[in-house]
Amino acid sequence: VFKIKAVQLAGKLLPAFNTPTGIPWAMVNLKSGVGRNWGWASAGSSILAEFGTLHMEFVHLSYLTGDPVYYNKVMHIRKLLQKMDRPNGLYPNYLNPRTGRWGQHHTSVGGLGDSFYEYLLKAWLMSDKMDTEARKMYDDAIEAIEKHLIRKSNGGLTFIGEWKNGHLERKMGHLTCFAGGMFALGADGSRDDKAGHYLQLGAEIAHTCHESYDRTTLKLGPEAFKFDGGVEAVAVRQNEKYYILRPEVIETYWYMWRFTHDPKYRQWGWEATQAIDKYCRVSGGFSGVKDVYSSSPTYDDVQQSFFLAETLKYLYLLFSNDDLLPLDNWVFNTEAHPLPVLHLANTTLSGNPAYR
Repeated sequence: VFKIKAVQLAGKLLPAFNTPTGIPWAMVNLKSGVGRNWGWASAGSSILAEFGTLHMEFVHLSYLTGDPVYYNKVMHIRKLLQKMDRPNGLYPNYLNPRTGRWGQHHTSVGGLGDSFYEYLLKAWLMSDKMDTEARKMYDDAIEAIEKHLIRKSNGGLTFIGEWKNGHLERKMGHLTCFAGGMFALGADGSRDDKAGHYLQLGAEIAHTCHESYDRTTLKLGPEAFKFDGGVEAVAVRQNEKYYILRPEVIETYWYMWRFTHDPKYRQWGWEATQAIDKYCRVSGGFSGVKDVYSSSPTYDDVQQSFFLAETLKYLYLLFSNDDLLPLDNWVFNTEAHPLPVLHLANTTLSGNPAYR
């Protein structure tokens, strides 16, 4: 029944790919099949994290159904991106689906970009490490990220900034904190025997993101935090001081725990658990808070879907044994839904009989 529903939904989404380039629209009307993009997204562009975060699900659907149409759609996106010139080796967040040109040159490992990089790595993992093209794209991308976006603050905190209008903004978003876990997950199999380096980088990002929590009144992290002058790992603008039950920091704690078993990650996860329980629990569930630096925070009255899908799941896994969803057998999509590593029928190889 779920496979049938998945196929029906995917069929309704496929018209979004009917663009001159094959890069899908951000939105599609399920009745008419007409697609469109967000008005604010750089002159009608599609968004990297949106069209780049279909790979795992569409490849898996082709595997389940034997129908290559879904696989072909997402592989086309990858082939197109591979051919394009990238400023400083970085992928801008906006791509126009009509012209095939990049929009404004804004690059981020946080919102608008984040899960694209995650899915390059996870495509390789999900294919039982046979999809070497995805791994190469991932390795190239993180080398460019490390060169152009990753910096150390005056206080010694490693952070990932954003490239905007030709300069680096020394600000890191809560969403970007997932990258600590990504670096750890991708350490094994990295180029030039740099596994130790990437595990260390993951640990440094985890530490920075923990500091963003620890430097607040509620011990919950803000939406974004700066590294300017004397201000480090602290939100400056009022509209960046909120916490909406986001999972990324805890996600990184979990990956770091799995790969190092350093007890501090469980300790940090427990701190966050207690803070969420104390400040976010309400009669009907859990709510985001508007200011993590206020001792009497106000609620935003929303329980986001990712709180159950990710935040609580990663906390549960953090305090569970490694044999619960072992990483050799399962790959988590960006919303923490586990998909199996396909050991036998490798869906990313053209020689797979399902695609002949």
